[in-house]
Amino acid sequence: MHAKHTTSSHPSDSSGALPRRALLGALGAVAVTGAVSRPAAAAGSAIASSRSASASAAYVLLSRQAWGADESLRFGPDGSETWPPDYHPVQTLSVHHTGSANGEANPAARVRTIYRDQTVGQDWGDIGYHYLIDAAGLVYEGRWSGTDGDPAHNAAGRLVTAAHIATYNSGNVGIALLGTFTTSAPTSAARGALVQLLAELATRHSIDPLQQKVGYVNPVNGATWSGPAISGHRDWAATACPGGVLHAQLPAIRADVAALMG
Repeated sequence: MHAKHTTSSHPSDSSGALPRRALLGALGAVAVTGAVSRPAAAAGSAIASSRSASASAAYVLLSRQAWGADESLRFGPDGSETWPPDYHPVQTLSVHHTGSANGEANPAARVRTIYRDQTVGQDWGDIGYHYLIDAAGLVYEGRWSGTDGDPAHNAAGRLVTAAHIATYNSGNVGIALLGTFTTSAPTSAARGALVQLLAELATRHSIDPLQQKVGYVNPVNGATWSGPAISGHRDWAATACPGGVLHAQLPAIRADVAALMG
């Protein structure tokens, strides 16, 4: 979660993949550098009409360059990375909200604000999430993971450790929806992109979205946790994140992810 309502540890945690969707394009004043997209994952006929918004449209991913990440913030005065990346196999997927205003006119500016706050203000070396999703359903590449062109992963397909749930970061994918979902729900576009992204990641990493008892073990510090394969931040810690309304939607979201995976 955004520092406004959460505390996360730094990246070290010391205390057949589906094709990616990507848009290396412009947002605001950022220059266009090209675009790549792909169709949605195949959805079975069992998907109910009430789920059509979640299952129909493929998501679009904005690169760090596209949303205007200032990469110099990740480095100290001596030119070294504040928190050098490390990588581990994915064990679980976690959903957050950022605690910011809903429906902001310039979501890329919000992502840049969160990035600066968490990288410099919180001293986490980079943004704490692997992915962020705005109200229009655009997905933003989060934590820097290398130069291989695979967001959140290294060339071997392992997840870069981020900083979104204190003590439980390594091997834990963090996805944050921009906004506050304590009393209001995400837009259908944001929810649809979340389902698409979760389905892609779950397929890629052989995760059962309906599994209720995953035995997570942090490979760095040995911390253990047991809970849903797709969880909310509050399932891990005493926090309001990802908001009561969004958290209450997670069972239906897990079902939509499973249906989309076929």
